[in-house]
Amino acid sequence: GYGNQPVLRDISFDLQAGKTLAIIGPTGSGKSTLVNLVSRLYDPPKKSIFIDGHDVRELPLNVLRRSLGMVPQDSLLFSRSIGENIAYGKPEAGPEMIKEAAEISQIRKDIELFPDQFDTVLGERGMTLSGGQKQRTAISRAVITDPKILILDDSLSSVDTYTEDEILKRLKILMAGRTSIIVSHRISTIKNADMIIVMKEGRIIERGSHDALILAKGLYASIHAKQLLSAAIDNL
Repeated sequence: GYGNQPVLRDISFDLQAGKTLAIIGPTGSGKSTLVNLVSRLYDPPKKSIFIDGHDVRELPLNVLRRSLGMVPQDSLLFSRSIGENIAYGKPEAGPEMIKEAAEISQIRKDIELFPDQFDTVLGERGMTLSGGQKQRTAISRAVITDPKILILDDSLSSVDTYTEDEILKRLKILMAGRTSIIVSHRISTIKNADMIIVMKEGRIIERGSHDALILAKGLYASIHAKQLLSAAIDNL
């Protein structure tokens, strides 16, 4: 394992261009570790993970990192303006580009209500963002770099389901013909993915589309049933 990261066993998948892969599973099942293998924070075994037909181990690191837009669950924001935070990976981005990225991640309306809009400074001496606002700002930051591969590692967990839906719709248009990986605890986030991987204790125990996995009546179907029940209780 990697420190407290679970050891992954028998992991292999081929992610095709233009497809969305989703990863779900209990806490500690290895979801983030798997994502870290894709981005080569850790090296996967050779011939285990393919992206667009290329073995990730064979891709030069700088090429891989340049084509990745990675949004972790807790992104670090700097004590600068929110506009500078969004443009962090693309310092030459102009105001229109920054607004467009903010629109995709559904943070633009919030920012336009801030005292200095996109020039509003964040951090100790400035505005404090809510968890959901931070996550949406981090998504803007990834989107503005126009990534070939977008990875959302549980980065919609603090966003309400309506806003999440709006973000996912826009990301689908943006990432058409490109590859997305979405890690989530919520089935609502991932149900439209082309391929869903279900993990448990470092292994892939199920894979398929949402409908196929519901029919399989395995772990995915039971997570789904629990989430539907708790949503129904919340709506009482």
